[in-house]
Amino acid sequence: MVKAPRKKNEEHPVIKNAHLFYQRINELTRKHSEPKEDFFGEAPNIFIGRYGYPNVNVGVLSNEGVTEDYDEPLIWYNKGFDIPKIVTMRSFLINSNFKARVKSFSDRLLDITQEVGMAKKPVDVEINLNKKPHYKLEVGPDITPYGPTVKLKKAEITENPKIPAKVDKVYSDTDLKAVEAIDYLEKHEFDEHYLTKLLSAGTLGVKTQRKLVPTRWSITAIDDTLGKRNIKKIKDFNNRMNYKVYSGNYMGNYYVIMFFPEVWTYELFESYMPNDAWRLKELKTFIDYEGYDGRKEYAFNTVGGYYAARLAVTELLMREKKQGSALLLRFVTDDYWVPLGVWVVRQTVRKTLGNKPLEFSSKELMLKYVRALVKKKFGYNVDNLLNKSKLLKDMKSQMKISTFFS
Repeated sequence: MVKAPRKKNEEHPVIKNAHLFYQRINELTRKHSEPKEDFFGEAPNIFIGRYGYPNVNVGVLSNEGVTEDYDEPLIWYNKGFDIPKIVTMRSFLINSNFKARVKSFSDRLLDITQEVGMAKKPVDVEINLNKKPHYKLEVGPDITPYGPTVKLKKAEITENPKIPAKVDKVYSDTDLKAVEAIDYLEKHEFDEHYLTKLLSAGTLGVKTQRKLVPTRWSITAIDDTLGKRNIKKIKDFNNRMNYKVYSGNYMGNYYVIMFFPEVWTYELFESYMPNDAWRLKELKTFIDYEGYDGRKEYAFNTVGGYYAARLAVTELLMREKKQGSALLLRFVTDDYWVPLGVWVVRQTVRKTLGNKPLEFSSKELMLKYVRALVKKKFGYNVDNLLNKSKLLKDMKSQMKISTFFS
């Protein structure tokens, strides 16, 4: 029997519906065979905890019969896997972990962790645990869920891991900065999920600065690094975006994305949109913003989703070679009943920005359309959100200043 964690999750809209998951998880995990204390299996990924930093839990995610489908968000997206299928697979992955200091690489278990982290395909492993695990699911707003956590007694790799030559190249170059390594690998089409593994495993960067990076932090670090690289180039574009609105959804996450013909600024609203939202005057909403000069601190309100969505926005601007301001409204519905990680944000925004936009001749007409769109879809007055927008407020102030000097 699976129990909900004793510690209550924060009231972020992404995990608002997590209790619904615990009503269904027992049914889903009945499909699994009984977990074993000792087994030969496959390890597609690692998980580095953040609590107790710099002394952290280092975990190898593995089990019998695991394929790359168990740990590849792009496969889930491209094959149209639904939430129950993803949850069933992820709850099967046992997090066999041990304690280590983030800068200690003199341990055989840490060597194994790094090899799993660098491998492009699941690695064959032999795992010995200190007790028999019981299926449960670990969830959070940023991370992709995984199954039970059990202390690791012993582990061995039983095959040579398949490590791409370009990854081995940056690993061997101990004078190459982590930012440069990330940029190099991304340009050679290694995706964010794989780059996160490499950064978490402490395989990137100057030798004296290499260390294990908690998985939650490495996810954000990859999105932030790639996003900042793009933003630096976007600021050099003289052409501006037109007034455009993109809309789309994936797994119960709805986005309305507005572009303005201004210099780079970015704002994200994340709101929980229950089925009876029409009754509510105000939604549970989290907001983060950055001006032209960027942020000086972490986006504590919208957390990892802020950087994942921003990366997707910058990718569009890079393709169009235009600069602009972007205002994103995310509505999390009851259909998104368990958080699956920020990859959902990244892919949903990419999917939305792949749809055909509507163009407008003015800001007023665009906002009028957005009001009608949200009203029709959710029965909600979106002015309750727009009135809180720092991006719109700053834009209005700039217009007043320019009018004064004209």
